Amino acid sequence: MVAVDTDIRAGRREWIGLAVLALPTLLVSLDVGALFLALPHLTVDLHAGSVQQLWITDIYGFMTAGFLITMGTLGDRIGRRRLLLIGAVAFGLVSVLAAYSTSPGMLIASRALLGVAGATLMPSTLALISNMFRSPRERGAAIAVWVTCLMVGAALGPVIGGALLGYFWWGSVFLLGVPVMVVLLVTGPILLPEYRDASAGRLDLASVLLSLAAILPTIYGIKDLAVYGGRHPLVPVAAVLAGVAFGALFVRRQTRLASPLLDLRLFTVRPFRAALIIMVFGGAVMAGVYLLLAQYVQTVGGLSSWRTGLYLAPAALSIAVGAMIAPGLARWIRPGYLIGGGLGVSALGFLLLTQVGHLGGLWVLELALVAYNVGAGPMMALGTNLVVGSAPPERAGSAAALSETSNHFGTAFGLAVLGTIGTAVYRGRLGDTVPSGLPGQVVDTARQNVASAAGAAARLSGSAGTDLLHAARDSFTAALNVVGGIGGAVAVALAVLAVVQFRHLPRTGEQPPAAADPVPAPVPADAQPREAFAGTAD
Repeated sequence: MVAVDTDIRAGRREWIGLAVLALPTLLVSLDVGALFLALPHLTVDLHAGSVQQLWITDIYGFMTAGFLITMGTLGDRIGRRRLLLIGAVAFGLVSVLAAYSTSPGMLIASRALLGVAGATLMPSTLALISNMFRSPRERGAAIAVWVTCLMVGAALGPVIGGALLGYFWWGSVFLLGVPVMVVLLVTGPILLPEYRDASAGRLDLASVLLSLAAILPTIYGIKDLAVYGGRHPLVPVAAVLAGVAFGALFVRRQTRLASPLLDLRLFTVRPFRAALIIMVFGGAVMAGVYLLLAQYVQTVGGLSSWRTGLYLAPAALSIAVGAMIAPGLARWIRPGYLIGGGLGVSALGFLLLTQVGHLGGLWVLELALVAYNVGAGPMMALGTNLVVGSAPPERAGSAAALSETSNHFGTAFGLAVLGTIGTAVYRGRLGDTVPSGLPGQVVDTARQNVASAAGAAARLSGSAGTDLLHAARDSFTAALNVVGGIGGAVAVALAVLAVVQFRHLPRTGEQPPAAADPVPAPVPADAQPREAFAGTAD
């Protein structure tokens, strides 16, 4: 862990500055949830096709993931406050452009630019928090607030989006970002201090291009496999392989640069490396299970999109609760045991999903949601704190960018793997229970997914439709049970990993033991990368 002066305490300016940093953090997650409700409205107005709808929703995440590492490192070089304010201007202007788009192509381009601007916000806010709050206790509390804003934004997105769509046109959901960015631009220069690495070298454009070539096709390929279930695997598999190849070239280049875009020696610090692994796979199982949960609530539970958003809101709020209480508990419980215990609670929640349909429906699902999300709170808050706190201050932007990039990869990976497993279980179970005598075309439609089965059942007369719908719902419930069991097993494994890897870390406010990983030294502009981190390996 990074050695810090525990006597340094944040003042009023820092805590008010945290409130300012909370605004863009809340907005980014809120905007995503609001867009899903606006999608049917803008589709009608702009005459967007199915492929265009997919790009409208996905291009933002692709561009954000692709540019996170670049923007995190750029903030280290030019100043994190400066980059944050530049991103705020861009985000506000492009939000207006998106709100008044007149064609699907214009909206897709606007969303792509929003993704680039969004990539400046998240690592900048997290890196500034790590610089403003040098006391471990205060930094942990501040990062918990940051995580809470992410979760609360996700919970409020459908609610606020639905309210806006009830009175205004679909573009109003994009205009949410304008007043937030205006407030940030007015208060940021006053309340937020500037931080930059004075010894950083120039930005390597070749590394930027290689990072984009590695990240964008990999996430695209993984997500495509998740959406289409491997029906046309050649293109997404080729995209992933190309991304891996470019990733290898990127890593090779970073090891040869005096001022790399991404300092790979961060991975030699054990808490940093272990926290990233736990957050990637923890986020993966949460995303994969959430995919099936959202479908279950609507297709099996029979709730509308609006009611589904309200039903799932406690999930995000539960993570916020777990994240907020984690820093206080860390004063009495070591991080390894706190994260491991939380993941144990998450495992119980996942395992409770295996009983959906046996013990009950929606109420069992809600209880499972709350359990595994509360348990994930310490992982999100303390894990993020470990990632950022394990890096030296001048590398905080790079560490924050890696934290966010890992979340994107974990989400895409979880959707692809658990989504594919859920689809396989659903199709296998439905093949055994589908009513006999149905036309082959109807059966093929029902096998695609449970929503298609519901549509096919609605077009059948008599008991055939009822029987098909019942079989599809039972099959999908079985898929949810299996995926819940996998999530529970992964959570248990991650809990053990957290205890083993973090057992040497002290409680908040205690001095770290002498055997703890030492602080990575700053990278001099004229030094070879491996020399600057001498002695940081396990």
